Amino acid sequence: EPSSHLPAPKDVEVYSYNFQSLLRWSPVPVDNGSVLYTAHYKTGSFGEWAEMGCAQTPRTQCGFPPRMRRRRRWTILLRVRAELGALASAWVHTPPFVAERNTTLGPPKVNSVSVSPDSLLISVSPPFTPETGDILQYHVSYWENTTSPTEKKLSESKTLFQIGNLKESTLYCFSIQVQLKIYSGHFLEGQRSAPECHRTALS
Repeated sequence: EPSSHLPAPKDVEVYSYNFQSLLRWSPVPVDNGSVLYTAHYKTGSFGEWAEMGCAQTPRTQCGFPPRMRRRRRWTILLRVRAELGALASAWVHTPPFVAERNTTLGPPKVNSVSVSPDSLLISVSPPFTPETGDILQYHVSYWENTTSPTEKKLSESKTLFQIGNLKESTLYCFSIQVQLKIYSGHFLEGQRSAPECHRTALS
């Protein structure tokens, strides 16, 4: 007899990078027919499930609607189910998601590096578009490119800063990560940029 049971989506997770978030899952295998998916969301403070803009979609992911993307501190709950004709699977729920805690921040972008005999002047951009009131810190690790490099660190809040007290005509490398101060007083740590090396000028 035909089974009236449709498996639920597996590997359901929120993927969030630089505050761009989406719900994704593995496809549900069936012998015939094409499975469609419906996803809903609700916030921690409002109990009703709402459409995410992904109803009966063949895709295995669903981006957050704009009104959710702007709410970095909201607790958001999501659910998704598979549908095949008149059949529907059980809902699969995600753990509570808070973008400000759960997103992954990428590395900052290094726009330019100007060399002088004793310094590197570095211009960077944050990995996401900051909101009003965001407090960002750039953590710079730098080292002389020798056989046994010793790393030094500095912290900057500006997007243009200088690594000073360097030797002339010497190769220095640096890597930068960003930290975003969040409302709880903690910091959301970003990923490190790939090391970049520049030779200081000859005086």
